Order: sequence, then C-alpha cells, then structure tokens
Amino acid sequence: MSDRRLWNSAVETLSEDALRALQLDRLRAQVAYNYDRSPFHRRTFEAAGAAPGDIRTFEDFAALPMMDKEGHRAAQAESLDRHGDPYALFAAAPRDEIVRINATSGTTGDPTLYTLTAHDVAVVNEMHARKYWRTGIRPGSVMVQALSLSMFTGGLPLSQGIQHLGAAVVPVGVEGGTRRVVDFTRLTRADALIATPSFGRHLIEECPALTGAPARDLGITRFYCAGEPGGGDPEVRRLLAEGFGAAVYDHTGGGHAFHGISCDHGAAMHFVSPDHCLLELVDPDSKAPLAVTDGAVGEMVWTFLDWRGGPFMRYAIGDIAEVLTSPCPCGLPGLRFRILGRADDMLIVKGVNVYPQAIGNVIAAFVPRVTGAFRVVLDKPGPLVEPPLRVRLERGDDTPDGDLPALEAEVLAALRTQLRISPALHWLPPRTLPREAMKTRLVEVGGGA
Repeated sequence: MSDRRLWNSAVETLSEDALRALQLDRLRAQVAYNYDRSPFHRRTFEAAGAAPGDIRTFEDFAALPMMDKEGHRAAQAESLDRHGDPYALFAAAPRDEIVRINATSGTTGDPTLYTLTAHDVAVVNEMHARKYWRTGIRPGSVMVQALSLSMFTGGLPLSQGIQHLGAAVVPVGVEGGTRRVVDFTRLTRADALIATPSFGRHLIEECPALTGAPARDLGITRFYCAGEPGGGDPEVRRLLAEGFGAAVYDHTGGGHAFHGISCDHGAAMHFVSPDHCLLELVDPDSKAPLAVTDGAVGEMVWTFLDWRGGPFMRYAIGDIAEVLTSPCPCGLPGLRFRILGRADDMLIVKGVNVYPQAIGNVIAAFVPRVTGAFRVVLDKPGPLVEPPLRVRLERGDDTPDGDLPALEAEVLAALRTQLRISPALHWLPPRTLPREAMKTRLVEVGGGA
C-alpha cells in the first residue's frame, strides 16, 4: 500500500474526457440539489430565469450569476433576521445533518460560515490525503501543524485529513508562540512542518537564538506552505528549502472542496479535487468567463460537486490564478495553477497593476542582504496609488548602513525590470516589522514611511 504513488489512483488518473463527463454528471445533480434545498440558490436561478433542467452543458452553467463573500455574508445576516440562525437560506442540508461549522478569518468583514455534513467531512479528508500522499507522507510520518487551530479551515479539518491518511499530526498551532512550535517540533521528532511561508522564514531567523542551532537541525524533511501566497515563488521556496534543509511544497485547501499541491518539479500546484470542485476563470473586472487554457490568468470561481452542507455555486473568491494545462514533468495528469494574489489586494500605480506579494517575491531574491520582511504603505485604500508607491523593508543583519545606497539601486532595478514600478524605499533595522504566524498583512493604510 505505501509503495503506490497516489492515494486514489482510479480518480486521480482519469483522462480529461472521463473527468469532464464525471464533472458534468455531478454538476447536473448538484444544481438540482441546490435548487430544491437552498432558498439562496433557488433565488439565483430565478434571477436568471432558469431552472436546473436548463443546465445541460458547462456553457449553460456559466450563464448563471456568481456569488461572492459579500453575498454570502448578506445571506447569513438575512437568515439570522428571518429565521433565527445563519444557515437557513444558504445551507442545503437540514440542521440535524450539519456536523461541522468552519469560518473564514473575518479580517475583511464578518466571518463567513462553511457548513459540512458527515459526507462533506469525508470528502475533505480524502482531499487532504491525496495531497500529502503525493509528496511522500505515509503512515509513520509526523507532521507539525503550525497554523491557527481556531475556526480557520486549516485547523481541525487539516488535522482530521492527516489522520485519515494514517500519519500523525501534532496540532501545536501558533497561538502559543514561536518557541512552543520549535519545542514540539524537536520533542516529537517531526519530519514535516505546515506553516505560512512568512512564519517559516521567521522560524529560520529565530532558531539559532531559541535552540543554539540552525533550523535545518530540527530534522524537518518537508515544509508545506499554507495560508498565504508566497510558496509559489522560487526565491521564497529557495529560502525555506535552504533554511530547513527540506523539500518545500506549496498547497491550498482547508475545510472545503478546492485543493491543490505542488510537486517536486515546480511551484505550480496540481488541482487534486476536480471530481468534487468545478473550477472556472473569469475576468477580475468584468467577470466575463475566460477559457481555461495554458497560461490563462483570471479570478478563480468555485462550484462544489457532490456536496451536501453549504455548497458553493459559482463562488468568486477573489484569488487571481494562472492555470497551466501543459504536461508536468512529474508525469501526473490534470490542470495545475499558481495563485498570484487577491483581486482586492491589487494596486494600480501609474496604470500598472501590482500585487503586494509580487513585490515581496522580488525582495526575497536579495536575502540575506535584506531580511525579506516588508510592508507597502498607502495614504488611503487602493487600488489607485498616487506615486511613488512607498515600501518599508528591513536590511539584513550583516548589511551595514554604508551598503544601503548600492543595495537600494539593485532592488529598484529589479522592481523596474520585473514589475515596472519605481517605489520609494524606506530602510528599517532587522526585525522591526512584526512577524505574524497567520496571513501576514503586506499593506498598511495611513502609516508613515
């Protein structure tokens, strides 16, 4: 059993034609289920003047209106007001079948709730097992989970998925601080660590002071990036790989049906859950459908398939991705993708679209002359930015003040070449900016540079 390459070979090696046929069958059944059981989804059909029987092709389905987090939150609020609970309008399963409720972080508004039945939990467990098995995790592996363990979808769902595979999880979380993560990694003899890329880099910085030895002495052989962009950038991956002496994988997917993980042949993530999640691309501005072709870039739209609790249907999540349909050197079939940033994070500087994470990726190439920590500082919320764009960044421990002018010239040249921007840089001493264990906020509004 442990010698097989994939967790579920029968599904994960389906031909494109067989997969599309399965998706369409499940899509037709799902839209009928949503229409019959969810007042929110029924209103979507009624607004479009459509019925489930009208959905015969993927093109028919793409004509339905999309939903987003604002619509999701509005449905929760209306449901509370009218029915006394936040689930009645959106959820498609009766309340006595809901066994788990997850939530977003709520950093950009009230948390949005995800409702799952026992069937949905089993789907999520299957997807986590598919991801980790591909990268060599097996029964006997010990995985430290250094993410928030609260309502976050990377908390309990991730723990359960690891156990479903048969590996051991150490759900230490990050609430207890960096030392606790390091101590339990050493104590449990863990061979894998799951954290945000920024927290991973923070561990690499702090390990010598905490343990008297570099982070590579922790014994980690696999580092999994989660919770924020960055793991798909070659420079970030290089820093993590060198710091931990480990293979580095970018992956996504928590307590829902959209899951992906990179392989040993590049930063793009393999989409491992197409049998339970239909992925579309749309233009971030017009929301017009985009063809899912090799190199296409657009906002991802999810539809859950064979899902019973709170099924997403044409849910525009705000993540901008590039999709790759060309064969991967690893030999595994299927679509791959790279998450480039969030639509609501995009800044426009003199007509140029810029994602804060892209700035961070350029800066990361200069480590150790810089620490890699930075913040974009805005006078008012974007996306329009009155130039120059202001960026605060830290010099490295061994970078004297006298070297900063030449270093700044190199950083600016790289930003101009790669991103077509010329920001104003403000240098800070090492470890001036806060390190965050969860999603690092890369933009400060109203801060002085």
